[in-house]
Amino acid sequence: MAEHYNTFFKMMYDVFMMFFKKMVYVFIIVLALYTVLALYTPCQAAKGDEDVTGLFVIVTSFEPQTQLMAMVLSTQALKKGKYVQILLCGPGGNLALKDSRETYLKPNNISPQILLKKLIQKGVTVQVCPLYLPNKSASFLDLIDGVTQAKPPIIADLLLKPGIKLFTF
Repeated sequence: MAEHYNTFFKMMYDVFMMFFKKMVYVFIIVLALYTVLALYTPCQAAKGDEDVTGLFVIVTSFEPQTQLMAMVLSTQALKKGKYVQILLCGPGGNLALKDSRETYLKPNNISPQILLKKLIQKGVTVQVCPLYLPNKSASFLDLIDGVTQAKPPIIADLLLKPGIKLFTF
């Protein structure tokens, strides 16, 4: 009887070892595939960045930190040679008003309006939504220099262009 147990345990051990070896081979193959994919993915991401030709940035937030971050990222994209266009709507449209209250934020003690004006000076198209001025009881004379009113068909054309990424703040 003891011999049957020894034979049974030896057979179970052999089956287990055969299964374990196959699992090790599967693990090695999966690890190799994962490594290849991990190395390939950053190459694809870098390649994809070349396909991005510009940013279309929509600012609707009234919050100065959010507005400033939109301007900072737009500035960085411009420095990287990308096309940038900004649309200001709702409370975000207040950035375009000459008499809007400026909030200076740390660490550079700068306001969203200052960066917006710098972007305009660098050739960035900045527009307010067509609904903004009439609903604010304001006119084109109330806008800072360089800001115009958007035309929906032109905005739609830009959004449909390949390579344009949409960011909303």
